[in-house]
Amino acid sequence: MRPTLILLAVIAAVLPAYGKKGAPLELAGVACQTPAPEHCPAANCPSALVIDQGNAVEPKTNRKFFLDYPCDLRKGEKVTFIMSLHGFGSYGNWQRHYFPMMDFKDKYHLVIATPNSPVQYWSATDDEYLQNIVSMIYDQIGKENIKAFWLVGHSQGGMTSNRLMRTDFFSERVDGWLSLSGGRLGENPGRGDFSNIAARGRAAAATATKDGGRGNAPNPLAGGAALRELPSAEFSFIYETGRNEMDAKGLPETSKWAEKLGCSARVRKADIVDTTPGYVYDTRSQNPSSPGWGTLPRPGTADVFEYPRCKDGRIVADVVRLDKGHTEGLEPHVTEALIKLMLSAKPNSHASTN
Repeated sequence: MRPTLILLAVIAAVLPAYGKKGAPLELAGVACQTPAPEHCPAANCPSALVIDQGNAVEPKTNRKFFLDYPCDLRKGEKVTFIMSLHGFGSYGNWQRHYFPMMDFKDKYHLVIATPNSPVQYWSATDDEYLQNIVSMIYDQIGKENIKAFWLVGHSQGGMTSNRLMRTDFFSERVDGWLSLSGGRLGENPGRGDFSNIAARGRAAAATATKDGGRGNAPNPLAGGAALRELPSAEFSFIYETGRNEMDAKGLPETSKWAEKLGCSARVRKADIVDTTPGYVYDTRSQNPSSPGWGTLPRPGTADVFEYPRCKDGRIVADVVRLDKGHTEGLEPHVTEALIKLMLSAKPNSHASTN
């Protein structure tokens, strides 16, 4: 066969396959971008950018949220879906940069929803909004194409994730929870030096017990005792914290959650070393600062501990960022390591049936 005919035959064979693959999906009316939209620079992120409410709208509540997803995503392809909740007094776009998964969305095929609370903290009044976002993503991607669904939460967003894991809607769907300084299932470490924000914390709690702009909304800092009890559902769990957030005793060497999941004794894995700092920090609390609350973003090292051989392929792990507090944004290597830990967990059996 002549070269020209061979080339035409190859093109004829390839084009139908390409056509079947189809054009990339557009989710929630949001045009995909890489790098992700509303992205902070490497340092000194402008406050107007930090408080941006999002590039997507949840139509039933008309509330905005951020949606980041792979730009080459096509119908029928498998993804990992993650909902990431900001902490008390924070914003969705600050959360996106505190734990910048959007930088890895294409590499690991992640769909990431980062919602906003209009009063900067979460309570049960937000549950409908959060559920609607989840349902919309499931409907548009197809439940059979969501390999796993994880909740991620920083600080009060972690406490909220803990509460949501105990509700029917989320317990029937979620495969894992990543707590970013948002509480550890089972034994919690003691608190480090948070002296510079003690007064602010008392004021925030007092404000939250009033209306908080929500008509006598419940105190979002309350209910901690109930959340210290282990939930009945079983799921993967990763706890990340700064070493300076803990007292001198540091991280507990055992995990009741690991015991519940039948994991083996913990093992130490290779350290994570970052030479690049994270994007964000708490600009309000640097005069004075405190080690526990957090200072400026900077490179660092993280210790990693896993409880191996958990039943049903689940993951239980602790990650401690040395010389870091509550609010320094996570560095790129530790961010990617946490993503890889999440992806290494086997999904629950319900993942493709809800």
